[in-house]
Amino acid sequence: MNPAIPLFLIILYLCFYNKFVKLKNASLTNLSFLFLISFAIGHALLKEGLAFYFIPILIIPMLSVLLFNNPEVAYFLSLAASLSLASLCTEPFKVWFIFMAGCSCAILLVNKAQKRTRVIQAGFICGMVQVISLVLFEHFWINQPHRYLMILLISLVSGIIVLGILPIFEYLLQTVTNISLLELADSHHPLLQRMILEAPGTYHHSLIVGNLSDTACTTIGANGLLARVGAYYHDIGKLQKPEYFIENQQIKKNLHDELSPTMSKLIIMNHIKEGLDLAKKYSLSPVLWDFIQQHHGNSLVYYFYRRALEGKEEDQEITEEGFRYPGPKPNSKETAVVLLADSVEAATRTLKDPTPAKIEEIVHKIINNKFIDGQLDECELTLKDIEKISSVFTKMLSGIYHSRVNYS
Repeated sequence: MNPAIPLFLIILYLCFYNKFVKLKNASLTNLSFLFLISFAIGHALLKEGLAFYFIPILIIPMLSVLLFNNPEVAYFLSLAASLSLASLCTEPFKVWFIFMAGCSCAILLVNKAQKRTRVIQAGFICGMVQVISLVLFEHFWINQPHRYLMILLISLVSGIIVLGILPIFEYLLQTVTNISLLELADSHHPLLQRMILEAPGTYHHSLIVGNLSDTACTTIGANGLLARVGAYYHDIGKLQKPEYFIENQQIKKNLHDELSPTMSKLIIMNHIKEGLDLAKKYSLSPVLWDFIQQHHGNSLVYYFYRRALEGKEEDQEITEEGFRYPGPKPNSKETAVVLLADSVEAATRTLKDPTPAKIEEIVHKIINNKFIDGQLDECELTLKDIEKISSVFTKMLSGIYHSRVNYS
């Protein structure tokens, strides 16, 4: 087989199956890049006269399933790499079978992995699977035992290599893996530490939004961990002027009472730009930038818009466009869920008597308003998804903000 055929199959794969094109980082360029790297390494090793089991083929399935968070994409890439490298060997079917046995096992074990130890364990287990496959092909005849030891060693080393090069590929492909997300979720991250000390109200709000988003995304089949971490950082722009946001203000003191609606609007809306600046300063992944930019979409800053209308002079023109966030609107399920969770949590917090019925009413009202306002137009949420999200929000918020009995 011509080794170029698998690369051609990748192109066809992305052209005819549009659902995979929607994965931002699983583009033709990125998949081809990984394929060419794996083929080049394998080809170089074979050209040096080394046997096929010296090829660290497990790097491809492990790396691709971690980067793309999609087993089908990882399987297809592994199939293409295995076919192309097996075609260079004297026993192509045998080599392909052993490669694919290990790759399939790696995809199953590493998919949705959140701990580095799982990748190492997967390397060892996949090595055992490849050893068993080789023994089966040789009719249980143990010949040249050093080969089996080498397969195990190469498989184990593959897992270690993946952990070492993962940050490099995250940077090159502008993505973030579950392993890195867990590190970002650590409250000792400098930005989260600043929020705890400088904007405790915003930090608490972000934690609740994170819990709401995680559960809702998991319910609809989206990436809950990504939504949770995105929610933790979505309001970091408030660190610049925390005292101007209601959750950080002292009781009976609102700094906006001394400002014009236009000035207040500018301060509130500016937390998007300032959040993006902080994200770049602290080298947050561009994937998290989306949550900062999109968690309000281009929605209306209604409170200050209404104040501006009430206090306008006869010759003064007040337009909605001037009181809308710059956007863009959410373009993924995760960012859309965070937008909804952010609005719903803030609205529920203002209820004086937060009974389950009132919470359910305000959750439906907020979500319907966002839908009617077009904030969900560019994401892939279905009406069924929205119904599930609404149900999750209502249940969780009822548990958080339910009325307390006075025992005193």
